[in-house]
Amino acid sequence: MATQTVAVRRPLAMRAGFIRSAFAILKGLWITNRHFWRNLWGFIIRKPTVFTVQFPEERLVQPNAFRGMPVLVQMDNGKERCVACGLCEWACPTDCITIYPAETADEIERYPRVFDIDMSRCMFCGLCEEACPEEAIVMSQNVEICAYSRRGTLWHKDDLLVPVDKLLDTRLFHVRRGYDR
Repeated sequence: MATQTVAVRRPLAMRAGFIRSAFAILKGLWITNRHFWRNLWGFIIRKPTVFTVQFPEERLVQPNAFRGMPVLVQMDNGKERCVACGLCEWACPTDCITIYPAETADEIERYPRVFDIDMSRCMFCGLCEEACPEEAIVMSQNVEICAYSRRGTLWHKDDLLVPVDKLLDTRLFHVRRGYDR
């Protein structure tokens, strides 16, 4: 079983390759330096040339269709609009919603005794909002939901309740807009 060895002649590193590489690095440094000085000058004369949001002090105005964290709509009498049908729990692809229904003697026969959302698993898809027949769960404008522990990302019913008047100029108005046509 004889094998043949083939020697391959590889060209030596050419000086042109080194020069091209050095030129590309210098060109990149020149562009970076030019942007830095232009932005610094705009900052000095108070006419910035880049779009930068100084986050804690400045906020971006989100459109009405923006999907933040899901919240429960609280009616004027202080109770939640949810009838614990479980459709939002069923529609959630990450299974982050947990509902335990309970019975009541009011005009709404059922209400959620337990309504929990694990925000660490929620992907803000809005499928729970679309599945809800009562418009009881909507996506709010809130996106600042950080916590130091996993237990802090589990939001209960009392944490999720938001009065309906705080939601009229945001996502709830965007959802209801299609009904008037």
